[in-house]
Amino acid sequence: MQIGDIKVYLLNDCTVMVDPGGAFGLVPRVLWSTLLPPDDNHLVPMTQTCVLLRLPGGMNVLCDTGYGSKVPEKMQKALHLAHPNGTLIDGLARLGLHPADIHLVVNTHLHNDHCGGNTYRDDAGAILPTFPNARHVVQRREYEDATHPNERTRATYLAENYQPLVENGQMHLLDGNTDLAPGVSGVVTPGHTPGHMSVLIESQGQYGFFVVDLASYAIHFERLGWMTGYDVEPLVTLESKRKWQAWALETQATLIFCHDSQRHAGRYVQGDDGKAKVVSLDEPFV
Repeated sequence: MQIGDIKVYLLNDCTVMVDPGGAFGLVPRVLWSTLLPPDDNHLVPMTQTCVLLRLPGGMNVLCDTGYGSKVPEKMQKALHLAHPNGTLIDGLARLGLHPADIHLVVNTHLHNDHCGGNTYRDDAGAILPTFPNARHVVQRREYEDATHPNERTRATYLAENYQPLVENGQMHLLDGNTDLAPGVSGVVTPGHTPGHMSVLIESQGQYGFFVVDLASYAIHFERLGWMTGYDVEPLVTLESKRKWQAWALETQATLIFCHDSQRHAGRYVQGDDGKAKVVSLDEPFV
């Protein structure tokens, strides 16, 4: 898709199957199951969508890196992890890009499923940067939470995904909303985590928004009271969504959802019934 003069590509690193208690939190089964029926194991799908932005000057910006290749076999089986579209690296290759061609990696937050692909393990067992020439960015608050996890968060904050980049100088910490590249900004959207960041795209009067886990599925963006069980501060998520709902309605921005297997992208519009909803753009993965 195109937002002004910025080319936008959706790449799915993998698909996993998760417990609906995580995906829908306190939302009753009778409400969500008609929209996303569970499989025979009572699980629902989550894609791991990453976004590539190709800027007019030739800069390649990658937003999130998925699970990557370091996921232990036991965890792969537990997640029913599959690659229906290949990996993130496969998607880049279909666009004629190598990992060395990426100039900037935006880590929206440091949960394992969003930054696992930052690094890889070579045949000798060493952890190395996947994108050797890229500057990586994340919010300072997110990094502080990742390096001081508690009993609830420590399973998803894995130092191997980001600490090598801090140590070699590739990871840069941000303090609040930041212009990252021409037409690309990181904006703090707290709730999922206090330092969670979404990506705002603006070019030639057109807008895009990589929602990430502000709203993991499109339905989470539509309904203020719906959020995942993974959100650390769900009531903060609610207020963050209220703000960005109003913005999306005003700007008619293209919204990109990181985990939705049915509506990868859409626009938030006023329906004939007076209720706003996300209309799918049916954007395919690369």
